[in-house]
Amino acid sequence: MQEKTSASAHTGDTIASVPVRIYDTSTGMVSLQQQVIREKPIALYFNDREFVTLLCAGNHLDELAAGFFYVEGLLTAPDDLISIKIDRDAGKIMVAAKPYPAMYEKLLDKRTITSGCGKGTVFYNALDALLSSPVESDLTITPQNIIACMHNLSAMSDDYRQTHGVHNSALASPDKILVFRNDIGRHNAVDMLVGHAFLHGLSLRDKLFVTTGRLTSEIVIKVAKIGVPIIVSRNTATALAIDIAQKMNITLIGYVRAGRFTVYAGHERIKSIS
Repeated sequence: MQEKTSASAHTGDTIASVPVRIYDTSTGMVSLQQQVIREKPIALYFNDREFVTLLCAGNHLDELAAGFFYVEGLLTAPDDLISIKIDRDAGKIMVAAKPYPAMYEKLLDKRTITSGCGKGTVFYNALDALLSSPVESDLTITPQNIIACMHNLSAMSDDYRQTHGVHNSALASPDKILVFRNDIGRHNAVDMLVGHAFLHGLSLRDKLFVTTGRLTSEIVIKVAKIGVPIIVSRNTATALAIDIAQKMNITLIGYVRAGRFTVYAGHERIKSIS
């Protein structure tokens, strides 16, 4: 895999300092500098054809592309991938793969804009195949594991503490965070984690997916694609996400805050919960 870099390509370039005015009842209007997250359009190409433009912070672009195309069904195994070339100056990621999928045109026609930040996409025609293979895992966790995972996730993000402009996500064991990613779009952070697992051949049947973002159908589908049995979020879930989690045998946990959480599906994997 190859990457064309430039001086503006570094991770530190994801945060900008801008002049703002802040009003407070005790001090009135005050002028100061505030840090905000940058937002960059990145066009994804598959075998020389433009596929979609994602809005993202610009980090871990190889994982983002690999995860996106794996979830969408255009990559099925690491051996399919020939190269990932990144041109940050042009805002392009060019993925070359083999063989050229015959279903490409059908997938392109059926692409659906979802509720994800930054115009996320997912192919719901792939959902039927997923539902026929529910996630199988003997993994169990305790309420203490769940609360600790969310605390540790929140503690890891300097970008969030500086800007409050990103979603944090991670792959974790019950005891610790293993791989951490963040982005302006929660679906982008998921794709990075999917891409990381795809590129490194990680087994995920004994892992958790932990996030600060809303639990929508898109997120559950992406996580189900890689076989993660437990999803934990600081935020709430949609009715469709809950329905898919139930059908996919995924434990779905949301609103993890201040020592409390809500179990939407799969309570059997949580010890001491009846």
